[in-house]
Amino acid sequence: MPSLRPLLFSLLLAFTGSALAEDVVMAFGEKIPPYCFPESDSGIELEVIGEALAFRGHRLKPRYYPLARVPLAFRQAEVDAAMTDLGQDLSSAGAHYGDPAVLYHNVFVTLKGRRLKITEPADLRGLSIVAFQGAAKRYPEWLAASQAAGLYFEQNNQELQVLGLNKGRYDVVLSDQSIYQYFEQLLGRTSLFKAKSVDFHEFVEEDPLNYRPVFRSENIRDDFNAGLQELKASGRYQAIYDSYLKQP
Repeated sequence: MPSLRPLLFSLLLAFTGSALAEDVVMAFGEKIPPYCFPESDSGIELEVIGEALAFRGHRLKPRYYPLARVPLAFRQAEVDAAMTDLGQDLSSAGAHYGDPAVLYHNVFVTLKGRRLKITEPADLRGLSIVAFQGAAKRYPEWLAASQAAGLYFEQNNQELQVLGLNKGRYDVVLSDQSIYQYFEQLLGRTSLFKAKSVDFHEFVEEDPLNYRPVFRSENIRDDFNAGLQELKASGRYQAIYDSYLKQP
């Protein structure tokens, strides 16, 4: 008669895994295409984090806030996790920091036909710039002079940034490269928009540690990190990016 010990051990593992699986209520920004689409609970960041958590059975339950309220929701214990700390150290609020799920890659964007070179702040002199909200506070050494000269504007609707650059209303857009490319492709699906070629100018080296999700549970943080590592090793991580950013 075969031993029952391997069968019992397998059943114990299955039961334990199920018992440890949890719903993870996580704070996200209200709308950050292509990273987050609240209306469909989709987007690059939601899919990466959701699938990483699912690696060990956890279920992501997104909850949406104005971006500035995301760390506050964690501090006030409204959620189990948050997509970012927005530069605040949430350790004192019980946060365990995970590995970066996505990396926002901010660049200056200009029309290729202008042949502009942007390698230092002085290269922006005399150029009109449109950026995402809060950019001037984040990059004062690059943007303060343009702001003082009345040549700097902030626009939360980043689709309008793409349109404005394409029509020559601005000389420079400051945007996350993936966000810019997403809206360029979205507009390109209409017959009224034909994208002009652009140059992406890198101007800072982004620190991946600035974009880490936080978790109240250390065990769930560890499970997330393990799932994220598996997504990258399997190629699934890149496939998620490609599904939102590559032309169909």
